[in-house]
Amino acid sequence: MNFEDKQKHPKSRRILVINDDIDSMEILLEPLRWEGYDTCGVSVEEDVYTLIESWVPHVVILDWMAPTMAGLSILRSIRERISHVSCVFVSDNSSTDSIIEALDAGADDYIVKPFVPLELLARIRSQLRIRDLHEQLVCANEKLKELVDIDDLTGLFNMRSVYQRLDFELERAKRYNRDVCVVMMDMDHFKTVNDGHNHLFGSFVLSEVGKIIKANTRNIDIPARYGGDEFLFVLTETNYEGAVHFCQRLCDNIRRKTFQSGEDSIHLTASLGFAISTPGEFASGKELVRMADQALYDAKRNGRDQVKSYNPELSNLNLNISEFNFRKKASGN
Repeated sequence: MNFEDKQKHPKSRRILVINDDIDSMEILLEPLRWEGYDTCGVSVEEDVYTLIESWVPHVVILDWMAPTMAGLSILRSIRERISHVSCVFVSDNSSTDSIIEALDAGADDYIVKPFVPLELLARIRSQLRIRDLHEQLVCANEKLKELVDIDDLTGLFNMRSVYQRLDFELERAKRYNRDVCVVMMDMDHFKTVNDGHNHLFGSFVLSEVGKIIKANTRNIDIPARYGGDEFLFVLTETNYEGAVHFCQRLCDNIRRKTFQSGEDSIHLTASLGFAISTPGEFASGKELVRMADQALYDAKRNGRDQVKSYNPELSNLNLNISEFNFRKKASGN
């Protein structure tokens, strides 16, 4: 919702009147039509739920002689079907107990008959303002969530929530016997960008890489900036052939790209590694990321600018090589 829209046109507001007495229903509908609202009246309970789900009203007015059990039952059913709808009881019962019972059951307002039509319209406008504030709050929360989850530089997801999303996709894949692929990507020799140019140009390059990644991923995929010049992708319902095709295409697109900003210009390559959790295998999200990272290490160790898939046989070998190099550095040889 646009925050600048302070007042919506009445024609865009849907108001449903529920009453088993046609004459009483018309008394309620008449002032609403004067105001220009999109109105509908229902006198049969079975029709109420069909309209609730297909028409989705903004305000529901329930008119009974008193808030009987039937009226309260319909009120509760409406609440279950629509996440946020204003419900207003209209009744000639002005007892405090009846008003309390209706409001405690979920009614947003209670109007005692006989009512003044202008007062009814004012109360409806009040409910619509509350509804608009609720929508604005939901919209603001969604934007705040995006700020938390989205990396400012690349426009991709950051690592704050990617593991939660990955675990969700793995659970869904188990349920439907589908593949989930995790890809790790690292820009080759990215240090030369900052050393040979400046950090502003380095940030520009990363933002351009983010655009390339967005252009090559589907809406159902989860592209994320892992940190620095490393990226992680969760590809849903992607088998080995699909993963190879995605990685090679992304690798080629980065290789062909000229990163240029002002007088600064550079060509770069990327290394990619991927691992797939296939039906029947129950690797956790972190395990799958670790395997993809191991495949990325393979790609970089074998010359960079290439794609490697996770190989469990090479994994043990690479771990031994890493341990050997660590000990060699520690001994000073």
